[in-house]
Amino acid sequence: MSDTPERKKKTLSLPDSAQPRQTAEDARNAERRARSGPRAHRVMRAALESGKQQPAPESLPASTERRGRGEPPADRAPRGRDPRPRTEAAGKPGNRPRHAEATLRGGAAAPRAVDREEAARPARRGPNTPAPDRRPAEAERPHRVTTPQAENFAMFAPCPQGLEQALANELRGLGFDDARPGRAGAHFSSDWTGMMRANLASRLATRILVRVAQGPVQNEDDLLDLARSTPWERWFGAERTLRVDTSAVRSPMKSLQFCNLRVKDGICDRLRDLEGERPSIDTVRPDARVHAFLDESSATLYLDTSGESLFKRGWRLDKGEAPLRENLAAGLLALSGWPADVPVIDPFCGSGTILIEAALQALNVPPGISRPFGFERLRDHPERRWRDLKDDARARILPELPMQLAGADIDPRAIEAARENAHRAGLTEDAVYFEVADARDTCPLDERAGWLITNPPYGERLELEQDKQLWAEWARTLKREFGGWELHIITNDLDLPRKLRLDPFRRTPVYNGALECRLFGFQLVKGSFRR
Repeated sequence: MSDTPERKKKTLSLPDSAQPRQTAEDARNAERRARSGPRAHRVMRAALESGKQQPAPESLPASTERRGRGEPPADRAPRGRDPRPRTEAAGKPGNRPRHAEATLRGGAAAPRAVDREEAARPARRGPNTPAPDRRPAEAERPHRVTTPQAENFAMFAPCPQGLEQALANELRGLGFDDARPGRAGAHFSSDWTGMMRANLASRLATRILVRVAQGPVQNEDDLLDLARSTPWERWFGAERTLRVDTSAVRSPMKSLQFCNLRVKDGICDRLRDLEGERPSIDTVRPDARVHAFLDESSATLYLDTSGESLFKRGWRLDKGEAPLRENLAAGLLALSGWPADVPVIDPFCGSGTILIEAALQALNVPPGISRPFGFERLRDHPERRWRDLKDDARARILPELPMQLAGADIDPRAIEAARENAHRAGLTEDAVYFEVADARDTCPLDERAGWLITNPPYGERLELEQDKQLWAEWARTLKREFGGWELHIITNDLDLPRKLRLDPFRRTPVYNGALECRLFGFQLVKGSFRR
């Protein structure tokens, strides 16, 4: 029930047209008050003896005199000015608070006809009786009472394994000072605007998850209760489609599929109870996504604000053979320590992911500037603030690259795909130079030393004899052409440094999907590579 009728009861003075109708019980009470006092008793007896009752208002004490219609009692404030705070007057007709309208959606408030009937009843509370607490229960609180922009949320940004520290560094560079690495991601906190900015600007994160509930769980029913007690109506309702994903580490739960079902049931049951309808389930392109994470003794529920994974920038359609995801390519640039004004060559460029990510980073183009996000479909999305964030980001984009970027691949189809991807990313033909060439024939574009960063073929992509010949010949090219450069290679072949006859100064474990790899770093020096 809305608190509007109770606010009307608190009204100290009403216009004459809004005065409640006097009931028979009120008339009897007024009559008894008028007949109080010794003189009133004498008047009453005289009236009874004459068979006629005479009112005697002049003989009554001042505190018990009858007052005219619309006249306030003597012990109350005069009617010239309402002494209440302005918020108290919200209960008057025409000043109905906005959130009271919202409660009608969820069935928590009665229709307006009932409100008028309640308002017509006279207040029976004494002057010293405190007003009852009409704050709605958690399950009945309308979704517009507290806007997400006013709160600080704990957040988690997952990323490919091996990039956790690099992601935490990136988030701190974006202004999230409390960012810290975690398991396959980074933790940080921010308000709703910061969440939008992280989605827009993070190159390494896979998603931005907002923590909305956390609690101990011992069985699947505890998981149902946790999901049902979370105020999902603040962010979405039955008008949106839903998807729930569940993951666990050392959880005692026997079936993650059943846990996923209990979380979904808890969400849908709550929304049905509040709004009369359950959201539909869509596992392909849902409007709202919820992630549940289970450990040994607790569960954490996250609202996914990204929608599609953040590595889907919107520009790569041609993936080529064994492609790198965009956030992993950006992670290799971060792990290598590449300065954004130093030339980069990728001699095994494939569809050009590493070079395109390097170009967009050097130009200061936000990775999410051309794609939609899940938070845009949530309730009370601050559209104007989001538009301002994007306009500010566009204003910071640089007009041209401060260095040269080049890629080579022996497969003409891969080079064509790389050029198409660069075009869709908004890069001109002069931004990144792609050429059909063998890695063993590559050379620097100018005299300036730079970085070789690459994802060469390995494993099933190379036969054994071809593997031996390729690395021996490429090592000779590196010795001859790239003295003073740094070479950074991601591979799952842990024996690659020996094949190249190079000593790595750094080896960083990193995962390419489910494949465990190493990012080897080498300092190239002209001369012999023999060890």
